[in-house]
Amino acid sequence: MSITGELFIAGERVATSRTYQAVDPSTGEALGESFSIAGSGEVARACEAAEAAFASYSATAPEDRARFLEAIADNLEGLGDALLERGVQETGLPTARLTGERGRTANQLRLFAGELRDGGYEGVRIDSALPDREPAPRPALRARKVALGPVAVFGASNFPLAFSVAGGDTASALAAGCPVVVKAHPAHPGVCEMVAGAITKAVAYCGLHAGVFSMIADTGHEGGQALVANPHIAAVGFTGSRGGGLALMKIAAERAVPIPVYAEMSAVNPVVLLKGALQKDAAGLGEAFVGSLTMGAGQFCTNPGIVFAVDCPELDAFVEAARKAVDAAAPQTMLTRGIKSAYDSGVEKLAQVKGVNTLARAEKTDTCQAGAALFEAAADVFEGDAALSEEVFGASSVLVRCRDEATLVKALERLEGQLTATIHLTESDHDAAAKVLPVLERRAGRILANGWPTGVEVCHAMVHGGPFPATSDPRSTSVGTMAIDRFLRPVCFQNIPEALLPASLKGEGIEGRLRRVDGDWRS
Repeated sequence: MSITGELFIAGERVATSRTYQAVDPSTGEALGESFSIAGSGEVARACEAAEAAFASYSATAPEDRARFLEAIADNLEGLGDALLERGVQETGLPTARLTGERGRTANQLRLFAGELRDGGYEGVRIDSALPDREPAPRPALRARKVALGPVAVFGASNFPLAFSVAGGDTASALAAGCPVVVKAHPAHPGVCEMVAGAITKAVAYCGLHAGVFSMIADTGHEGGQALVANPHIAAVGFTGSRGGGLALMKIAAERAVPIPVYAEMSAVNPVVLLKGALQKDAAGLGEAFVGSLTMGAGQFCTNPGIVFAVDCPELDAFVEAARKAVDAAAPQTMLTRGIKSAYDSGVEKLAQVKGVNTLARAEKTDTCQAGAALFEAAADVFEGDAALSEEVFGASSVLVRCRDEATLVKALERLEGQLTATIHLTESDHDAAAKVLPVLERRAGRILANGWPTGVEVCHAMVHGGPFPATSDPRSTSVGTMAIDRFLRPVCFQNIPEALLPASLKGEGIEGRLRRVDGDWRS
């Protein structure tokens, strides 16, 4: 498809007088096309269309929504190499990375289609009437989850497909029965337009109300702020900086009717190296750690930004291997000049902390390319300066040396909420791990052993969330089928005549679908 730079509002292509251009981060050159910026009128129109679509779309049968999600996936794949080529131009990411991300994006759409067909997402519970119960009768009670309403989704910079226009927030909201208004990320507007076209095509193909999907664009904050403040929006999905997430949360909380903001914000994703694991293969751990650290120029929300270990000779071997790996790692193009500048500032801030030792650090460039940086500090230094536990978005990490296991546990207790926590151990480390795991469980949404946090599997059990500031709501996940719960709410029907009940609540529920009848789980 040709790129026009237009917005998508309820199936219509809309151009505005204010525009901007995409930039190739590898060269710093503009890519040519002019992309429209939405004003307050375009934002209002998109939200009004979403509200107009809500009644009919939320009432569609699960099978119809499942086919819609599958049509989006098919259309996304149908964009072919043109989508990947544009992605490389706008992000500097390699073709192989974008190919994998497109596959993940299509697969998660199809995963939610399967979840709709399974029916368990509705959370059906049926408690039959007990008219003769003493001392008081029980009415007939039937509950299910229903869609919240139109959802605003903010595309992320670091995943131009999987966390953008047709990414996990959009897929889970559409699966829940919620129309979506996306704010495209200005760092990859051509990719956003191509994917928005694929969704709009699926809306028409499936005969849905055109207001089910719209996409606006803005290079500043006004469009996003107006989107969250709009009274038709019922929830927000956001992936980005802590400052951005907090700003949206404030707007949502101050509305006449406050709404939930599901914001994924910042994390340093601690890695704990226990003694047995270091004794087994310290050098191999050092090399693998840097491989995870530098993946995608470190621009993963699960990047291992801090490492904890008890001081021992084997830790020195880990450090030496990691240092050599950092020195050998080639610089990579970061997503935008702004992200590169913030990374440089963050690395310099760490280097200036008193008591911090620079183990390896790539030379700073004037381009969008950046290398890795690795620092170390004693536990008392870490405990004395909050900067060492703050996220530096990019391939930067800090090793914290601890005197003993008690010091290690104490240091971990100072951490904020995290998306992930990793522990490397052998069987000989189980006693130490038993002391560490309860601390990590309170601070992370996903705990993994003998691996690296970069790379998130899209499946039923995945949790991509965590306590604040990793996310704004630790009860939720933005990856996996549980993500649909963010955009649903429970409704109980009491003594409603069966003829008026939703199909899933009639009788003893739908055979083959998971539901709870008089306290017993059935399928």
